[in-house]
Amino acid sequence: MEKLKGLQPERVFRYFEEICSIPHGSGDMNAISEYCVAFAEKHSLKAIRDEANNVIIFKDGTAGYENSEPVILQGHLDMVCQKTEKSDIDFEKDGLDIYIDGDYVTANGTTLGADNGIAVAMVLSILESNTIPHPPIEAVFTTDEEIGMLGAMKLRMDSLKGKKMINLDAEEPETLTVSCAGGSDFRMTIPVKREKSSGTMVEIILKGLKGGHSGIEINTGRVNADILAGRVLNCAKAVSDFKLIGVDGGDKPNAIPLYCSIKVVLKDSEKFVSGMKDCLELIKKEISDRESGFDYEIVTQDGEFDVMDADAQEKLMFALIGMPNGVMEMSYNIKDLVETSLNLGILKTENDKITIHSALRSNKQSALVFMEERMTAFASYIGAEVETFGHYPPWEYKDNSPLQKMYIETYKDYFGFEPTVVAIHAGLECGVFASQIKDFDCIAIGPQLSDVHTVNETLKISSTKEIYEVLLELLKKCK
Repeated sequence: MEKLKGLQPERVFRYFEEICSIPHGSGDMNAISEYCVAFAEKHSLKAIRDEANNVIIFKDGTAGYENSEPVILQGHLDMVCQKTEKSDIDFEKDGLDIYIDGDYVTANGTTLGADNGIAVAMVLSILESNTIPHPPIEAVFTTDEEIGMLGAMKLRMDSLKGKKMINLDAEEPETLTVSCAGGSDFRMTIPVKREKSSGTMVEIILKGLKGGHSGIEINTGRVNADILAGRVLNCAKAVSDFKLIGVDGGDKPNAIPLYCSIKVVLKDSEKFVSGMKDCLELIKKEISDRESGFDYEIVTQDGEFDVMDADAQEKLMFALIGMPNGVMEMSYNIKDLVETSLNLGILKTENDKITIHSALRSNKQSALVFMEERMTAFASYIGAEVETFGHYPPWEYKDNSPLQKMYIETYKDYFGFEPTVVAIHAGLECGVFASQIKDFDCIAIGPQLSDVHTVNETLKISSTKEIYEVLLELLKKCK
């Protein structure tokens, strides 16, 4: 311990180091939840711990703030656990091997968990202090945020009186986040019958695409390998008749697929391969300005194969050519914000079915509902079965937010310039709170984090001090 001794704010980094010593990967919340409850008991603060291991700690306002409206301070307890091949850390038993590298804190061979451990440390430091002026505080520490905001979804919010919330799960100190997307998973299933077919199996492998996060990078022009497969199949249809074995690409609904495999069976493979090379070279040239790494591979094999029936083949090809994908609407209120989108993330062919799994997102709940209805209508047209799940609500932009205005003024007084107001096309727990608390006013802020969810994750020390001090000034104004 005391590897971070001497860093400022001293108590913030003291608590952060303690958090780093406790196993707290997603799904392993018991120890860190107990730590928060023990903290509350030590400082004679009321605490609630629920079945999901969420913890709420209450503290009265300081002198002069006794009758002020409560403010919710919120962060999540879990971290993404990643490590290098050389690391021998057991995330279920061991703490992290953290160290200082110039103006940064990082971890040896693992993720650091500053997302969102630094938020918890900041809030504990405030709760501990008897000298920091603040209104009544409701400190909410949620669990399993990284695997679907599961803790926040299960949190009983009727124990909260606050209408204002400061979420500390942002990663860029020069920005003020004021909105996030909600989303859902949409899965279509096309039934398949199989028959035997002899000939040459031709596999076309699409590879080398950039891929990326389906929220953050959906508007960057990155090519979706599964959607591209639909174009390749449409081209193939013009070259020669074939029977389709399957199409497979992507493994996460919220990631833009960077790889896809197409397998067909036909008699004249030489003509087909020649025609497909012409098609693929044309595509390669067309997208080279945005996907310079795109390439393809064609493999052939003679034999007898199980191919899908003509009806399933036609439905799949129609789906890949016709279904909506990518950016649907841009925001009118916030410059360059994608408001509504969807991403075909998983395309999987099994013996008896084809699964098409998309991630839907919108910063407006009504638009998200309509997108589900639109996709349901499309699926109905081709006779596909539909399943929707994994819903999480958006945090819609509020153009008359007093908390936004107060933070911008406080930030400008501290830094000499205003933060950039942003919205993100990805999920934050703010959306869950916004869906359940009437007249909710929220902002999301945080110090500089880099390479989160990777073994290169860092927390900037000076930025932590700056944002913490701005947070204290903001609380002082909440009288």
